[in-house]
Amino acid sequence: VMPVFPVLPVLLGLCMCLGPAAAATPLVIWHGMGDSCCNPLSMGYVQKLVEKKIPGIYVLSLKIGSTLIQDMENSFFMNVNDQVREVCSQLAVDPQLRGGYNAMGFSQGGQFLRAVAQRCPSPPMLNLISVGGQHQGRVYGFPRCPGESSHICDWIRKTLDLGAYTQAVQEHLVQAEYWHDPLKEEDYRKNSIFLADINQERGINETYKKNLMALKKFVMVKFLNDTMVDPPISEWFGFYKSGQAKETVPLQETSLYKEDRLGLQEMDKAGKLVFLGVKGDHLHFSEEWFDTTLLPFLQ
Repeated sequence: VMPVFPVLPVLLGLCMCLGPAAAATPLVIWHGMGDSCCNPLSMGYVQKLVEKKIPGIYVLSLKIGSTLIQDMENSFFMNVNDQVREVCSQLAVDPQLRGGYNAMGFSQGGQFLRAVAQRCPSPPMLNLISVGGQHQGRVYGFPRCPGESSHICDWIRKTLDLGAYTQAVQEHLVQAEYWHDPLKEEDYRKNSIFLADINQERGINETYKKNLMALKKFVMVKFLNDTMVDPPISEWFGFYKSGQAKETVPLQETSLYKEDRLGLQEMDKAGKLVFLGVKGDHLHFSEEWFDTTLLPFLQ
């Protein structure tokens, strides 16, 4: 997660109508906590990388709110279900996306885009790339804070400690909505208004399962030296063994996979799940790694 600077919004996709290269599959990206759509050091940088390597591609960097400051603040304080609904509306009315699109989410943006895939199949998401997304949630974490938001994170830590699963906190604090405490599994399953829903913790929504399984590829990137996500294996859909916070299990050993509540087992057997590891801390990667490892999924 990068620091946020008050920059002017980037005009997206200006070259999409020039020449035959415009046939490239569009890309939708969603930033992480404390970031914004058009930060030149983060999402703006990624957008330029993609546009340089895939001439003519249409890139939509999602902005939640009317300004960059609102976009950043909403990454902390806007109910995730409302954010997902807003994004689904944006995608539905964008004529460039009618034929389908690829999606790339960074940190919490990865799990939010998975919710879009599960809840909003039109227009169709073709490939989903989750870069450090916490698909089984985050616990105890928050050792670091993005950018200039340290005072916000200090407050969030205290709030999560006091009552992550109270209704007021769930409704108004994004990070609480994917707070997964292995010592309070019942509280999590009962009261998590976002993650427990999209992870089928309270029953099987067959539509969620069907929609996710429609993806061609679901790529999950784990940062091997991550100090921000706890446990890092959440980025590969693994988590702590229930009832303790020391020993972790991979996705394939979770009940979510064994019971195939989300279709991940079937997707895995069909070769649709891709697990990538990259050296470095949370969201730290090189342009060379991005070009050689992630770009092929967009072409």
